[in-house]
Amino acid sequence: MNRTGSTPMDDDQGGELAGDWADLAEECLFNILSRLSLEDRWRGVMRVCKPWNLACRDPCFNKLLDLDVHFDSVTDMPRFWTPDFERRIDNMLRSVVVWSGGSLTEIRLSHCSARSLSLVAERCPSLEVLSIRSCPHVTDDIMAEIASGCPNIKELDVSYCHEISHKSLATIGSHCPNIKILRRNSMNWLDPSQHMGIVPKEYLDACPQDGDSEAAAISKFMPHLLHLELRFSKLTARGLALIAEGCANLEYIDLSGCANVTIRGVVNLTSNLKNLKHIKKPNFYIPRSTVHAERYGHWNLYDERFQTDVFRI
Repeated sequence: MNRTGSTPMDDDQGGELAGDWADLAEECLFNILSRLSLEDRWRGVMRVCKPWNLACRDPCFNKLLDLDVHFDSVTDMPRFWTPDFERRIDNMLRSVVVWSGGSLTEIRLSHCSARSLSLVAERCPSLEVLSIRSCPHVTDDIMAEIASGCPNIKELDVSYCHEISHKSLATIGSHCPNIKILRRNSMNWLDPSQHMGIVPKEYLDACPQDGDSEAAAISKFMPHLLHLELRFSKLTARGLALIAEGCANLEYIDLSGCANVTIRGVVNLTSNLKNLKHIKKPNFYIPRSTVHAERYGHWNLYDERFQTDVFRI
């Protein structure tokens, strides 16, 4: 901003002022850029002049890509599930991967594809956090590439990725021995109405069925887990018993919406987890529109089946 309060983009003599800004000492420029958010750099600073654009591409500003704040701050939208939006996310991810020069350590976003993740597997050996939620075109094959190319992963979130199976969990676990956090949440199949009109129906219907297979892979290949989220998983008491046996260091586990296990069963099966500090039990609402009292009969059956103090009819 100049003495009159205008910016280089606003001033009629932008060329002269842009030159002044372009000549800013590198140390000062990097100090300014370090105080800005990713969004500020992408939407404004990179367009000021060529030197600023190049500075924003420096590896020191591309060690992490966190777009979760943008997805978490708005309700999921139908346009997020379109090929055009996926291409936009892919372009951003690929750009940051290239600019990082191999220093990228953290990726948090949604709706990317296997195309961009293949570049991640190839060029991000230092990656420690990979959060890729709601990615309908991410498969076991690309996750095998990630496991081979990014062995330092400590935190993985593959929630709502229906083309990823227990095979990926086994592969990641066997190649990434330092993994401590796993989020493998599923969409709410008990009340799919919240996703209707947003998530394509065929994708919603393909919600993973093999909860116990995933539990077995987690138990066998991720023994050092501290944090585990399995919201709306279809695992049963058998799968939960495997996790409790194989992941003895667990401190946090989220089983919200896991309708195939009871709270009583959860308490019994997790009693040997000595480090467990917090557990979210399978409490959930049963919507009036989809479930009726006469379906189960007696209230005692509700208490045994759902074990919830927030039940609503």
